[in-house]
This record gives sequence, C-alpha cells and structure tokens, in this order.
Amino acid sequence: MSVIRSHIPLRWWYFIGMLLISLGSMQKANAAPQHALTLYGEPPKYPENFSHFEYVNPDAPKGGVMRQAGIGSFNTLNPFINKGVAAENIELLYDTLTKNSQDEAFTVYGLLAERIEKAPNNRWVRFYLRPEAKFHDGQPVTAEDVAFSFEILTTQGAPQYRAYYADVERVVVESKSRVRFEFKHGGNRELPLILGQLPVLPKHWWENREFNSGSMEPPLGSGPYRVERVDPGRSIHYARVPDYWGKDLAVNRGLDNFDRLIFDYYLDTDIALQAFKAGKFDYWLEIMAKNWATAYDIDAVRSGKIKREELPNHNPSGMQGFIFNTRRPQLQDRRVREALSLLFDFEWANQRLFNNAYTRTISYFDNSELASSGLPSPEELKLLEPLRAQIPPEVFEQPFVLPVTQGNGIIRDQQRRAYQLLTQAGYRVENDQMVNAQHQPLVLEFLLTQAGFERILLPYKRNLADLGIELNIRRVDISQYINRLRSRDYDMIVSGFSQSNSPGNEQREYWHSSTADNPGSRNFIGLKSPAIDQLVDQLIQSDSRAELVTRTRALDRVLLWGYYVIPNWHIKTWRVAYWNHLDRPAVTPLYDIGLRGWWYKASPAQPAQEP
Repeated sequence: MSVIRSHIPLRWWYFIGMLLISLGSMQKANAAPQHALTLYGEPPKYPENFSHFEYVNPDAPKGGVMRQAGIGSFNTLNPFINKGVAAENIELLYDTLTKNSQDEAFTVYGLLAERIEKAPNNRWVRFYLRPEAKFHDGQPVTAEDVAFSFEILTTQGAPQYRAYYADVERVVVESKSRVRFEFKHGGNRELPLILGQLPVLPKHWWENREFNSGSMEPPLGSGPYRVERVDPGRSIHYARVPDYWGKDLAVNRGLDNFDRLIFDYYLDTDIALQAFKAGKFDYWLEIMAKNWATAYDIDAVRSGKIKREELPNHNPSGMQGFIFNTRRPQLQDRRVREALSLLFDFEWANQRLFNNAYTRTISYFDNSELASSGLPSPEELKLLEPLRAQIPPEVFEQPFVLPVTQGNGIIRDQQRRAYQLLTQAGYRVENDQMVNAQHQPLVLEFLLTQAGFERILLPYKRNLADLGIELNIRRVDISQYINRLRSRDYDMIVSGFSQSNSPGNEQREYWHSSTADNPGSRNFIGLKSPAIDQLVDQLIQSDSRAELVTRTRALDRVLLWGYYVIPNWHIKTWRVAYWNHLDRPAVTPLYDIGLRGWWYKASPAQPAQEP
C-alpha cells in the first residue's frame, strides 16, 4: 500500500473539475464534506450543529479519581503490536479521525477530522483535519501523521490491521490538513467508516523509535489522558490533559470527567472482587452469575455504599463458546466436534452453577435480527445453493438446534448420539479409552486463564470421561496464555467473537482463510474454507441493510453447522457494581455502558481527592 503526497497546481484543479462534469453521465458529482457518515447514506441522528450526545451529562463535574482493576499483568504500553500484554485503557492516549456514537447502529462523527467526504461510487474517502488538533507536546496533528499511522500499523502492527484495511489501495496526502484513502474497489461500504477509527500516531515521535518492540516508555498521544505513572505489571496511572485540544467538541462534551484513572492489577477475578468489596477500587463489571446472585450480601451493599444495577444491553450477544482449534488433527472431523458438543450439559450448568441467569446462545449473532432461524429464506438460498457441495447438507435440510436436557445431569440420549458420531469418524472404545484406527486415545487439553471457569469445565470433563475421552484442564498466567494463543498452541479455549449491529470487515479477522495463519489474529478456529470466505466477502460488500441481514444469516448457518464451537450462554444486561461516590448520566447509551461519561460525586465534607 503506497502513500502519495499530492501538490497539484491550481490550474489543474479547474481541468479536473471540468473532467468530472464531463463524466456526469456515469456518476454523480462528489458529495459535499459532511460532519458524519452513516453506513447506507441515511441521515445521522445528530445534526451538524448538535451540542452533545444524548447519553452524556454535558454539565458533569470534572475532578476526582476513578480506580479500576486489571487482571493478570502487563508488560507494554504499545497496544498496536503483536507482542506483550498492553496496559488497560492505554487507547485513551490516542484520538481517532472520527468517533462512533453509542446510540446508533453505526454512525461516525468527526473528531480529529472536522469534515468527511466520501466518493459517490465509494472508491475513496477524504478527511479534513481540524486545525486546532494537536499532540500533547503541542505539535499539530497533520495528514502526514495520518498516512504514517496507516502505513506503520498495516506493515508493523498486529495482523488485524492488515486484514481490517485490506481493501485500501493507497493513501494520498493532499495537504497539511487533508488526506485521502483510495480503495481497490467500491464494494466495501464499511471501509470509509472504519478508516475513521484509525488511531493517529505522532510521526515525529515514532520515527526515531522501534515500533515493533514492546516498550514501557510512556508514548505521546493526542487524546484526553496521558500516562502519569507506571509500576510495570502492577499498576498504571493516567492523568487528564488539562489543555486537551478536543475537550469542547460536541463529540467529547460530558466525557472523560475524572482527573485521574488508576488501574491496579490483581491475580484473578476472584481476588479482584474481594478487593472491590473492600473498597480498593470503585467500579466492577460482574461476569459471573453466581457472584451476582450470592457474593454481594455485605454491609456496603445493604447500606447503599455500593450500588448494583443491571443496564440493558442492545448489542448482538456474539458467540462465547468452547472453541475448537481445527488445526489439531483430532478436531478436523466435523463429526468429532459435534460429538464433543453434545456432551456439554448447559441446562445442568445453568441450574446448578448460574442460578438460571443465562440464555443458551444459538447463533453467532444472537439477540439481534441478524441471527438465523428456521430454514434458509429464498434470498439466503441464492447465496447458499452455489456452495452446496462445500457446506454441510443440513444447512438446507433442517433448522439448527442444540440439545436440551432435563438439567438433572443425565444425558444418555446425547451420549448415545455422540458415541454414534465418533464410531462413524473411525473411533472405538479400547480399555475404557476412545481410540482412533491407529489406537491413539482421544485426549484434549483445555487452555484456561480464568480460575472461575474450572468449576464449569469439571462436569464437562466427567461427561467426556464417560465415553473414554480425556480432557486435561491447563490453567496458565495471562502472559503464557496470550503467547500460546498467538502460536496456536491449544486444543480448546473459551473465548468469544463479539458482534455489532453492523458486522463488516472484522468478520475477515474471525473466519477468513487469509487470517488463519496470522499469529495474533482472532481466527482461533483455524478456518480455511473457500465457501465461508465467499460468504464473508459478500457480507462485507452488502449495499443495503436488508442485504446485510440476509448475508449475515447465511454465514451464521454455515458456521453453526460446522460445529466449530460449543456455544455457551449470554445475558441481555450488563451487571455493574460501583461505590456511591461515582455517578452516571440518567440515560445509558443503547450499545455501551457509557463509562467514559461517569463522574466523581464529591460532597462538601468529602472533597475530591485520591483515595
């Protein structure tokens, strides 16, 4: 991908303008620069002169400290590379070209970019930078910085940047404040919007440093916070930038209200929860249903010092599950993966371990209109029929369902069906072990970093053992876990594929063959399927919301019938607990908790200070 600097004489602009007029029969004149972009050209929710987002308090007081927990450790302040574990919230140092609103499916508003201009044929997007935008050292943010950021992220950054921006042909620096991205084709509607998410790095700071190495040197940014203090692996402190250039923009009003943010690291979530209840930090997002039901019966909650709330979550749930690494020989047969899936008793776990708090996930896009159900529609069949020879026949023949048990721990029907499938795949039982034709036992290792998940896996381990399958649960620290994830050294893991209401380029990172061999990509499954590649490409090239829904459902069906994961569960709320010296806006955004809009509630007797 090349970067071009353009210095065109004024007389040539006249010629180019006349040329565009002469091409009027083929395409409309360029749209005027806008304050916002939407995916399909629909009007944005907020007009050009809006003062703030609806989900913030524009008069929120500034000050105080917010303390949060990090889990495990960290060893780098560079979140953009495929080395090390980055510190929590380090992205707060960096501004992006645009900012997403959190109450629209996918709309971006100018941040570093004051205006955005998109070609009618979607072959390029141009960003006009704000003249007041500057880095923390006072240097202006320029188009050269944007081009540098794109170049270094896609050549030396983590693999997801190359996949995410794969359809960009070149970057053209038109002037100090104007930059244009040209595309390989016009079929990727999402590309102009996701280019707005590009973090802009200071070229003058990085050009004399080695980008692709982990470093604990506090980096230079342009965002609302800077690094104040670092205790490597144990804590990081951020300080709000008092003269932050963007503090009065409509997209920032009411946000980033704490003078300081502190992240202290804990060995695991169980220890962190106890520290939270003891007042060691201020805010906790609870992910364990058992804890939510039983762990908060304490004086601080009863007296109101700790508040507990369930905030509605309108995002697609995505897919959390036990993920199979199909790079492993024993997991390449779909029948084996289906058999292993049958032996997870969700109903028992939900009753005994989760207080019936969860719903079983039955789609990669659950909790949204994007989820498939029933048999394929005629529109989906137009996409699926050409792929019939490459995808499971059940896609066309029956709705995808997961087994439902009585929740009493007895799963004989599932065990019989699993044994049948394993026999068809060439396995048999010898000396109480499930072995293949080469007499190799079916042994799996489940790589884990969360201690709390062991209690969920132990019943599953017993169900597998009943059929002679050995499951070894191996828990490692976060650094080991990430290293093994990047080197694909695992049989099974528990993880997820988060989704938005407008899925797009990130689907390449999850399922496309081009990412399967990239260390650090989120293609945890190791998928290399031409049929899935085609469905992903079609999804990205959708031209309307209706087309996007149809293409997402078709992809969903093929993924489900591949049995690449054992689906877990989801809940339609965020469970948050926080000490009552924090306050939050009256309106919660549809698609986020909105934590950046919270503030410190100091009383006259208790002035804002570091606890």
